[in-house]
Amino acid sequence: MYKNSMMELSENRNELFNELVRFCMASGEIDQSLYLEYDVKRGLRDSNGKGVLTGLTEISDVNGSKVVDGVKVPADGELFYQGINVKELISGNKDKRFAFEEITYLLLFGDLPSEQQFESFKAILTDLQELSGDFVRDVVLHNPCANIMNSLQKAILSLYSFDANPEETSVSNVLRQCLQMIGKLPLIAVYAYYGYRHFDLNENLLIKTPKKEYSTAENILYMLRPDGKFTPLEASVLDAALVLHAEHGGGNNSTFTTHVVTSSGTDSYSAMAAAIASLKGPKHGGANHKVQMMFRDMEQHIADYTDEGAVEAYLSRILAKEAFDKSGLIYGMGHAIYTLSDPRKVILKDCVRQLAEEKGRMAEFGLYDSVERISAELITRSRRVFKPVCANVDFYSGFLYTMLGIPEELFTPMFAIARISGWSAHRLEELVNKGKIIRPAYKYVGVHKEYVPMEDR
Repeated sequence: MYKNSMMELSENRNELFNELVRFCMASGEIDQSLYLEYDVKRGLRDSNGKGVLTGLTEISDVNGSKVVDGVKVPADGELFYQGINVKELISGNKDKRFAFEEITYLLLFGDLPSEQQFESFKAILTDLQELSGDFVRDVVLHNPCANIMNSLQKAILSLYSFDANPEETSVSNVLRQCLQMIGKLPLIAVYAYYGYRHFDLNENLLIKTPKKEYSTAENILYMLRPDGKFTPLEASVLDAALVLHAEHGGGNNSTFTTHVVTSSGTDSYSAMAAAIASLKGPKHGGANHKVQMMFRDMEQHIADYTDEGAVEAYLSRILAKEAFDKSGLIYGMGHAIYTLSDPRKVILKDCVRQLAEEKGRMAEFGLYDSVERISAELITRSRRVFKPVCANVDFYSGFLYTMLGIPEELFTPMFAIARISGWSAHRLEELVNKGKIIRPAYKYVGVHKEYVPMEDR
């Protein structure tokens, strides 16, 4: 009823509304030369694309260059969680434990846990992951959304009403709240997805209770699949993907959002809902979905995946804004910090190769490999880029999720399930250090005017 009334209103007032749109466009447009005149750091970046320093953190470090003889030069990318190289965190896992929970502990508390600490931490997370039947029915399944990220925001905000002490921002209370959200978010995402498929698309409703002995990665696959079955490799590569998406410095949009909102003194549920809202944006968390769409279009226009000449011709048409979405972008290529390589992509690509071998999809993997290599050369040559261009983690993550049978509606929610560990660490860091409210400046470049009464306008 509400949607229909809104449609009728827009039809009856279409001409007036279009005029308002024109007014809005004219009113909001700013002379672009003023950004240079006032040296405005658009996007909080300087003229070289480097982020403006706005804070300090010990949680993670992101490096894409090194200094040689006093000159900064491109280097293989490195990512550190609490000072430990993420490559070592994954390669050092000799007994093949599921690492996401261990990495969550590291991000929150600064050190890797002992075996006893780890078992205690897992027990706490398992206890806090439970969702009541009332919450699932009245919140998660109520008014489902086609975009599951909106369902995540709604559910996270609703947890406020189920918390006996939602407003207190002491470290102990916020830690409890964060651990609850870390534990519950995988369930909320899967249930919200099946709620949407059931109520909007008339498919079966599948609600499974997670197994306490399972890791986060195992439970996601168990809850998503009707038969609940998965191979050890499937669970292992999903766990690696969660680790690689768990944190990426304080300057990415959603983590910076967490710092900004936390600095105002707001509650944990509002802070995490704001971070999810940021991650939802296609310029941030939705890139892997775009990569998948691009490859589907590519497969329709290239008869032979092994014909690198045909692949290069198609990619050239993308850069010329003649193919796919005509944006001129090869999605999954390039990064604000990494130059020679994205360490997350390097690790994830190896996981994708293993999974493609298990599932007999090496031909598709070969196409991804060719596009990665050819795109880097084309972009550097056609755009006259002066630094190397590498594939980022989004280039392969969508293909990984597809091979795992994870639906595209859950691609960005999977990112949120992992990144909430990092957001929680940054919220706690902001609170522990009692920082000022974050308030950057905007310069007014409009014109002051006298008020004119309505009868004289």
